[in-house]
Amino acid sequence: MLRALDIRDMLIIDRLELTFQPGLNALTGETGAGKSILLDSLGFVLGWRGRAELVRQGAAQGEVVAEFELGPDHAAHAVLAEAGLPGGEELILRRVNTAEGRKTAWVNDRRCSGEVLRALSETLIELHGQHDDRGLLNPRGHRTMLDDYAGVGTHLAAVRAAWTEMSRMRKALAESEATLAAMRAEEEFLRHAVAELDKLDPQPGEDAELDARRRMMQGAERIRDDVARAFDLLGGDGAEGSMSDAVRWLEGVSENAGGQLEEPIAALGRALIELGEAQDGVNSCLQALDFNPAELEAAEERLFAIRALARKHDVAPDDLGAFAVTLRDRLNRLDAGDADLADQRAAVDAAQTAYDNAVTALSAARKQAAVQLDTAVMAELAPLKMERAVFQTEITAADPGPEGKDAVAFTVATNPGAPSGPLNKIASGGELSRFLLALKVCLTGDDSARTMIFDEIDRGVGGATADAVGRRLASLAQGGQVLVVTHSPQVAARAAHHWRVQKQVADGQTLSTVIPLADPDRVDEIARMVAGDTITDEARAAARALLDA
Repeated sequence: MLRALDIRDMLIIDRLELTFQPGLNALTGETGAGKSILLDSLGFVLGWRGRAELVRQGAAQGEVVAEFELGPDHAAHAVLAEAGLPGGEELILRRVNTAEGRKTAWVNDRRCSGEVLRALSETLIELHGQHDDRGLLNPRGHRTMLDDYAGVGTHLAAVRAAWTEMSRMRKALAESEATLAAMRAEEEFLRHAVAELDKLDPQPGEDAELDARRRMMQGAERIRDDVARAFDLLGGDGAEGSMSDAVRWLEGVSENAGGQLEEPIAALGRALIELGEAQDGVNSCLQALDFNPAELEAAEERLFAIRALARKHDVAPDDLGAFAVTLRDRLNRLDAGDADLADQRAAVDAAQTAYDNAVTALSAARKQAAVQLDTAVMAELAPLKMERAVFQTEITAADPGPEGKDAVAFTVATNPGAPSGPLNKIASGGELSRFLLALKVCLTGDDSARTMIFDEIDRGVGGATADAVGRRLASLAQGGQVLVVTHSPQVAARAAHHWRVQKQVADGQTLSTVIPLADPDRVDEIARMVAGDTITDEARAAARALLDA
């Protein structure tokens, strides 16, 4: 609910402070007095796109502050939370526009963007008028309005869930089909590569092992003669024989050496042991160096085959085994692909059926609600002197989506038998106002969270019709808040709170101001609206009659 509006240096307003109340609030005044400026200023602080030049001439900047009262369940709380802005029962919007055109906005003293203001405005204000392209005249919102009227939240949730599931399954099927198609394009490669890898069967570490064996066999011819010569020098005809002879000679004379040969004999014994170990090692080497040339050829062929396959698939030789597993898995998925696709297609068909069933239920609920809405609007049109007009909610087929398969449009015909069409193209100004009011009365329900503004929605009507308009506006305002900019005395008389907008010239400047009217002043203002500039006693009497009606 809009509590207060503070405007400074905007257009022809220098300073204006307004405090609004619940119920029906009427703004009246002569044409050009500045009523539209109030709406422009309110739209500015709400982030709406409007006039480019708003700052009062000669002022450095213009400023608008709007104060709203929020209930605990107000939709604005969710917008504030998503934007990371402070909330509470009081919401204060402030926006400044410099003379150079730079705009800055705050929400509860926290800087914010115009996008946040516009998101908040959708939850705070609902504007209706003869050029209401934001509300009832916008066909893009008619389906949502019908759904709200019908109370099809459960059906909508089911359709959205079914659409999401069906979309997910279709996407998965498309991905599987694309993957399978790509795999089929390389099927020949996969089968050949897997067969080639299976036949070679490379093992981790085999490349290094083969390379070491190959190098050893390649060097064996060159080093074997030297190793054999060394082995001969270590044997019985060489070092071993000489050392054994030396030990035997020393042991033969050691008794006559007075113990001096015991240690040398022991050392020679140890040396013979070490020499034996050396002989064993050299002998092992000789045996290893004994190879079959065919073995070298086989090792080289396998080593080259492993390395060639690694280069072919651009992987390390030790990774060929894991790569073979990957290719084999792809080949298995290819072989099982048709069966998997069949299962996925069946799942998509089931999801489509679930979506179609949910859409059918939603469409049936919408069509039933459309008949009820048409009846309700027609009942509202009769007191507005449009009993011959026809209002119809048309539901036509639309592309499937998360909201179903229905396109909804509110159409009217001003007389029975006349062609019907969109609201804003068939009805005249006065007729359009009454259509909008009747529709709004039926669609509002118990929603009182947003402030509704009607901008000269009573233009072109008078007498009993204007009185009916006023009564319906007052009915809409019960339990909520409605602001109406009006030239109709019948409508103004139904207001619980009344302001007069007027212009005055001070120091050569034309300024607009807004004056709250108490009961005596309301009589004069409504009398002016009845009679014009010259207020007669008869006009005052008529004004009192309207106020007392």
